[in-house]
Amino acid sequence: MAKKKSSSSNGSGQSLVIVESPAKAKTIGKYLGKGFRVEASIGHVRDLPQGAKQIPAKYKGEPWSNLGVNVEDDFKPIYVVPPGKTKHIKMLKDELKKSDSLYLATDEDREGEAISWHLLELLKPKVPVHRLVFHEITKDAIQAAMDGPRDVDEGLVRAQETRRILDRLFGYEVSPLLWRKVRPRLSAGRVQSVAVRLIVERERERMAFVTGSWWDLIGTFAKESGQRLEAPLMSVSGKKIPTGKDFDSTNGKLKNPDELMHLDEQAARNLAARIQSGEFRVASVEEKPYTTKPYPPFTTSTLQQESNRKLGFTARRTMQVAQSLYENGHITYMRTDSTNLAKVAVEDARKLVDSNYGSDYLPAEPRTYKSKVKNAQEAHEAIRPAGHPFELPEAMKTTLNSDEFRLFDLIWKRTIASQMADSRGRRIVVTIEGEDCVFQISGKTIDFPGYLRAYVEGSDDPNAELADQEKALPNLEVGELLTCTALEAKEHSTQPPGRFSEASLTKALEERGIGRPSTYASIIDTILARQYVFKKASALVPTWVAFSVVKLLEENLGTLVDYAFTAQMEDDLDAISRGETGHIEYLDNFYFGNGKPGLKKQLENKLDEIDPAKISRIYIGKPDDGEDVFVRVGRYSPYVEQGDRTASLKDETPPDEVTLEAALKLLEQAALADEPLGICPDTQKPVYLKTGRFGPYIQRGDTDDEEKPQNAGLLKGMEPEQVDFETALKLLSLPRTLGVHPPMPPVKNKSGEEKPDPRSDQEIQAFNGRYGPYVKCGTETRSLPDDVSPLEVTFDKAVALLAEPKRRGRGAKKEPLKVFDKPSPVTEKPVQILDGRFGPYITDGTTNISVRKGMVVEEITYDEALQLLAEKAAQGPPKKKKAAKKKAAKKKSTTKKKAAPKKKAAKKKASTKKTTKKKS
Repeated sequence: MAKKKSSSSNGSGQSLVIVESPAKAKTIGKYLGKGFRVEASIGHVRDLPQGAKQIPAKYKGEPWSNLGVNVEDDFKPIYVVPPGKTKHIKMLKDELKKSDSLYLATDEDREGEAISWHLLELLKPKVPVHRLVFHEITKDAIQAAMDGPRDVDEGLVRAQETRRILDRLFGYEVSPLLWRKVRPRLSAGRVQSVAVRLIVERERERMAFVTGSWWDLIGTFAKESGQRLEAPLMSVSGKKIPTGKDFDSTNGKLKNPDELMHLDEQAARNLAARIQSGEFRVASVEEKPYTTKPYPPFTTSTLQQESNRKLGFTARRTMQVAQSLYENGHITYMRTDSTNLAKVAVEDARKLVDSNYGSDYLPAEPRTYKSKVKNAQEAHEAIRPAGHPFELPEAMKTTLNSDEFRLFDLIWKRTIASQMADSRGRRIVVTIEGEDCVFQISGKTIDFPGYLRAYVEGSDDPNAELADQEKALPNLEVGELLTCTALEAKEHSTQPPGRFSEASLTKALEERGIGRPSTYASIIDTILARQYVFKKASALVPTWVAFSVVKLLEENLGTLVDYAFTAQMEDDLDAISRGETGHIEYLDNFYFGNGKPGLKKQLENKLDEIDPAKISRIYIGKPDDGEDVFVRVGRYSPYVEQGDRTASLKDETPPDEVTLEAALKLLEQAALADEPLGICPDTQKPVYLKTGRFGPYIQRGDTDDEEKPQNAGLLKGMEPEQVDFETALKLLSLPRTLGVHPPMPPVKNKSGEEKPDPRSDQEIQAFNGRYGPYVKCGTETRSLPDDVSPLEVTFDKAVALLAEPKRRGRGAKKEPLKVFDKPSPVTEKPVQILDGRFGPYITDGTTNISVRKGMVVEEITYDEALQLLAEKAAQGPPKKKKAAKKKAAKKKSTTKKKAAPKKKAAKKKASTKKTTKKKS
C-alpha cells in the first residue's frame, strides 16, 4: 500500500513535509529549518461521498451508489476530495513538484496513517517517500523520526478504512428505518447508538426507581475533659439500622425486614427520649494501617474524565486544548489508551520528585503500570509533558493561555505523582455502647502523604484536600465512660442511580471496550447534536426520541446495539491492523453474514414488520381506575396519551420526571385547557390557556373557526398559574400602541448627509417578541429591561429607551464572541466569530458560515474555523444570489432577443440607403 521510493529528483534541494494542521506545521518547521517546506493537509484529504451530489457520475446508476461503497465488488470504497479541498491539493502537488523528497508526518494512530495513505494516492509522488512517526513534537523526537523513517503501515490503513466502511454501512442502512418508523432526519451509528442505549437504560432505572426512607440517630458524646465527638446509631437490640443498599429499588421496601431495625420519625424520637440519659462507654477502639498507591499517568479517557471533574471541561474542549498543547510541543500525543511511560520520561519524573519533594517521596524502584482497559494498545505512551527534562508549569504561565496552562498543570502533576511513594495512614473505628444501642464513628489520620502531596484526584489543591481527608478523633480508651449530650433524629432516603456525565459515560464506554480514544469526544458531540440527549447541568439526559430509537433497535436489531458485539468489533479492527484478519472477509461477514444473518439480511422486511405506533409508545403506568398511560413520540414533539386524552410535553422534559402522577396531572390540565378562561368582549370568541411543545400560551378562537385563532406567548418568567382571564386579554392585546414619538431633528449618516430621524412622528409600540419584550418606533427597536413588562411600559419610558444607543441587532456595534490570533490565509482579514440574528457565525470578512449545532464557540479552533469557511466557500454563492444572477442573465438574454429584430431592420434600412446612394 505504501508507495515505493523512487530515485527521481528535480534537484531543488527542498523536501516537502506534510502534517495535518497549520499549528503542527509551524512547530515542526522550527526544528527542521532550511531545506524543508512544511505544509498542512488540514485534516482528511479524501473521504466517502457525503450525499448524492458528491457521487461521481459513472457510479450514479449503480444500486449501491448511495452507500459510497461497492458492496458487490469486495467493498471497494468510492473516495472523493471534500468540497473546498481541491485548491489546497493543487497547492500540495505544486510544492511536491519543487521537492526532492516527501515526508509524511501525520499522527501515529489509524486516522493519521490513513491521511498519509490518501496523500500518496492523490499526490502520486515520483520522489522518495518517508513516513515519520513520533509521540511528541520536540527537536529530539523529530530528529529521531528523521533518522528512522518507515513506510506507510498497510495494516493500520486497512483497519481505518474498514472502520469507516462499517460506520457508513451501519449509518446509511439503519438510519432510513428510523426516518420511516420514528421521525425524519434521525441517524444511527455503530458506537453512537450503543452510547445512547447506555444513557436510556440508566434513565429507565431512574424511572423504575422507588425511594425508600428510614430514620436514625446522631449522638453527641463528651469525655470528662469536654472533648466531643458525633457518632451515628448502628444497631438497636442487636438489629442493624438499615442503609441504602438494604432497600429494594423497585418498591422502596427493605429486602430483609426481619433482620433490620426500620425506624420511622416517631420511633426515632421515642428512642432518643428513652436512651439520652443512659450510661454509655467505649466498647472498642480499632486502629488499622492503610496505604494507597498513586494513579497511573493519563490516557485519553482518564484525562477527559479528570478534566471534566476538576476543570469543568467538556470532552471536546479537553481534546482541543490537548491538541493545541501537543501541536505546540508541550505534551505527548493525546489520543492513547496506554499508561506506559518511556524510560527517559520515568527518569525525568523521578529526578523532579527527588528535587521538588525529597528522597522520602521517591520509591526505590521506578513504577510501571499495566492498562486495565480492554483493547489497550500498550505500544503507545501515556499522555505526559513533552521534552527532556520536562517543562515546569511555572515557566509556562506566560506562553500558554488559561485553558492550556490548567490542563498542562494537571498532566504534569499526574505524571510526577505516578512516580512517587505510596500514601500511608491509619483508620480508627470507635464503637460506643449503652442502653442496648451501638453507635460507631470512623476517623482517619495521614501519617505520610506520599504522592498526595502532588496530586489528589478530583481536587485542584492537594494540600487543602489532604486536610479535608484527615478526620481526627479524640484519644479514647476501651471502657471509658462518655456522656450523651444530644441525640438528633435524622431522616435518610435512597437515591436513584445518577445519570451519566460526559466523564462517567466515557469511563463506561472504555470499560466495555467500546470505541477508541479518538472517538469518545465525537460520540458525545454527535448524540448532543442529534438531540438524542440534552444536558441538565453536567448530566446527560435522554430525550423521548432516544427512548423510541433504542426500543426499535433493541426489539428488531438487537445485535447491533449489543455491548459485547460492539466491543468485539474493536478487537476485530485491531486484528485487521495487525494483519491477522482479512478486511474483505470481515466486511462480507458483517454485511452479508456467514452462517448468521448479516446487516442486510437483518434489515430485510423490517419496514413491513415494525409497527411505528408500538415503537413510538413508552409505558408510564396504569391508575387504579383507568386506562394505561403512555408517552408517545410524535412527529414533532412528545405527548402524554391515555385513551383518547392527550397532553403536550416539552421536548426537554426529563423522562424520570414524567411519573404516573405527573402524567395524569398533565392530562387534567389539558382537559381544563379545553374550557375557556372567558369570552373576549371585543370578538365574542373563547380565550384558552393551552400548553404546546414550546410551553404554555394563550389562544383566542377555535381551530375549526374560519379565521385562524390568535395566539400569544406568556411573558418571560410568567407561570400558567398566574394567568387569569384579564391577564390573557392583556397578552392578546400586544403589540400595544403607546403613542406617537415627538418630532426629532435630522441625523447625519456616515457620509455626512442629513437624513430624517426614523423615530420622528412614528407610532411607538410594545411587543412580546421571540427573543424577549421590546419597543418599536419606525425602524428602531430597543429591548425592554427585565423589570419592565410590555403590558405596563409607559410612553415616556419607551421614548427614553429609544434615545439610548442600540445594544444588539443590525444597528448595534457588535463585539466579536471570539477572534483568532491569525488572519485568514485567503482574505488576509481577521477570522472571528460574531453573534448574528440567527445565532453565532464564523467570518473571514468575505465568507460567513453559521456555527453548527452542538459546537461550543469557546472550543472552536482556528483550523476548524478555516475548514468550515472552506466548505462554505466551495458551495458557491447562496441559492438566492444564484437565482438572482440567473434571472438577470435571462432578462438580459430576453432583451437581446427583443432588440435583435429592431437591429436587423435598422441594418437593412441602412443597407438600402447605401445602395440607392451608390446607384444615384
